[in-house]
Amino acid sequence: MEFNKALIIAAHPDDDILGCGGFLSKFGKDKDIRVVFIAEGTSCRFSSSEINEKKEEISNEIKHRNSCGKKALSYLGVKDCEFYNFACDRLDQIPLIDINKIIENEISEFKPDIILTHSKKDLNSDHKIIFSSVLTATRPVGKSKAKSIFSFEVLSSSEWNFSKSFVPNYFLELSREDIDKKWAALSMYDTEVKEFPHPRSKEGIDTLAKYRGLQSGVPFAEAFKLIRSLP
Repeated sequence: MEFNKALIIAAHPDDDILGCGGFLSKFGKDKDIRVVFIAEGTSCRFSSSEINEKKEEISNEIKHRNSCGKKALSYLGVKDCEFYNFACDRLDQIPLIDINKIIENEISEFKPDIILTHSKKDLNSDHKIIFSSVLTATRPVGKSKAKSIFSFEVLSSSEWNFSKSFVPNYFLELSREDIDKKWAALSMYDTEVKEFPHPRSKEGIDTLAKYRGLQSGVPFAEAFKLIRSLP
């Protein structure tokens, strides 16, 4: 995977670590990487009627999650990130043109060589919308000059879409240290990590890395789906 600048476009804070935390560990200190979060990842736990009733509580939880996100990225060597904080699991209520324009502007200003984002196979609706918006923002006749677009898999979303599974075609070899750092970064989201057998556990991170390693002939790997690439 050759690049100088990588743009990661994630639906929620923690999707970046789950999807490409090993990538971030491997390249975070040596490459120019920017991470963009479109939604906030917290308000989905509240019903529509509770959104106004518990406005302050939700706001504080969003701030905490964003703080966790910055801390996790900084630990992996990435300090360039942006939180747009659209309502979680409600991106389908926002005009797609608004999301498309945000992503287009991010790409235009940052000028990445590669883009990493969600898979259209994910169970989570926000993930699917972000994938679609990234493809729209990077259409060949547009302003995007990114040479390659990759999808990543997100534990507790990608593998639970049983009828349409994530099928990778690109594997990034990782070290034991990369996997340990991926877990350490995810652990900084103190409200998001779970106990085994939940996928977002230490065992879940290890198991997936070993499985993708088995598929590609190395001890540990992170898997991606190459969507488009130019010479």
